[in-house]
Amino acid sequence: MFAVKKICYVVTIPGTIRSFFIPQLNYLAKNGFDVSVICSDDGMIGSVLGDLVKFIPVDIPRGISVFGSIKAIKKLRNIFKREKFDVIQYSTPNAALYSSITAKWAGCKIRNYHLMGLRYLGAHGIGRKVLKTLEKITCNNSTSIECVSKSNMKLGVKEGLFPSDKVTVVWNGSTGGVDLSRFDFSQRKKWRSDVRKKLGYTEDDFIYGFVGRITRDKGINELLKAFFSLNSDAKLLLIGRFEHEEDLDQGLLTTAKEDKKICFHDAVTNIEEYYAAIDILVLPSYREGFGNVVIEAGAVGTPAIVSDIPGPIDTIIQNETALVVPVKDVHALTESLEQVRKVDYNAMGKKAAQFAREKFDSKILCEKILERKQLLIDKVVV
Repeated sequence: MFAVKKICYVVTIPGTIRSFFIPQLNYLAKNGFDVSVICSDDGMIGSVLGDLVKFIPVDIPRGISVFGSIKAIKKLRNIFKREKFDVIQYSTPNAALYSSITAKWAGCKIRNYHLMGLRYLGAHGIGRKVLKTLEKITCNNSTSIECVSKSNMKLGVKEGLFPSDKVTVVWNGSTGGVDLSRFDFSQRKKWRSDVRKKLGYTEDDFIYGFVGRITRDKGINELLKAFFSLNSDAKLLLIGRFEHEEDLDQGLLTTAKEDKKICFHDAVTNIEEYYAAIDILVLPSYREGFGNVVIEAGAVGTPAIVSDIPGPIDTIIQNETALVVPVKDVHALTESLEQVRKVDYNAMGKKAAQFAREKFDSKILCEKILERKQLLIDKVVV
């Protein structure tokens, strides 16, 4: 085992840490690392991190804020100079940009960009060019890059964001893998029954489900159009918070909210039980870094329909654990919604659970992440 090394994870908001990084932070802390986390403070993240991980609050603006950005950069630089971290890892666009700049200024030798997705893919015109330029700055300032999916890694190389010898994917990708003790396939029947009873569904109801931010870029317009095109008794359950609701097709949204076969449900903390309650997860997103909802749903035995885009295509075995449709193609999505009811989707679900166990077990991913961090340190020492 190497001497204790100081590592710092930087993200914008604490929700990112809670959703993806807690297991690996604790694992690193128990295996030779002095671990710190930098993000904004919501009053709870410190207690969630516990005694093994040090929390350093810094408010990093999510959008455009000149004053906020300058303030965050100055604070990060002071912290990095004071703490002298051996490894600084950053994720999410603004946190990554500011951290890559300040870590380089502070002389940190290992600046690791954990790339969770390419924000500029969802923009157009001058906005897209600006965001892509900022992405290149982050990549250029980083000594190493870890993409959460192999397909996004290939896209990044093709787009000229980074050279192939600077980037990798740890194990099979994903942000944090799947906690199989939580997303437990053996509990599927019980959870399915309990949640359906709670929401007023019967065991015979066929339910398509969406989990995530209810926003335009997640393909919500296309999902609603496709669902309305069906001539069936199926139900649609959308779980998540609305984001930029004004960008959605307002006519579609109004009709959907009045449709008794469609249910909009707020985000829940026990999402594993809701995955079990639906028959098919639908993710018609325009862009994704990976698509963690697909492997989480798969772990409890729910197959999926996903867009043919970088990220989600790494989460499935086409036609075995999921169906794939062209992005923004309402006709193809409608056909897949119909087709999936004609195949043995229960068998697809069992295959999805097996695939998640074999490829995305968070315990194994934590071991691979530790090996990766040791490799980065060894390269610098040599």
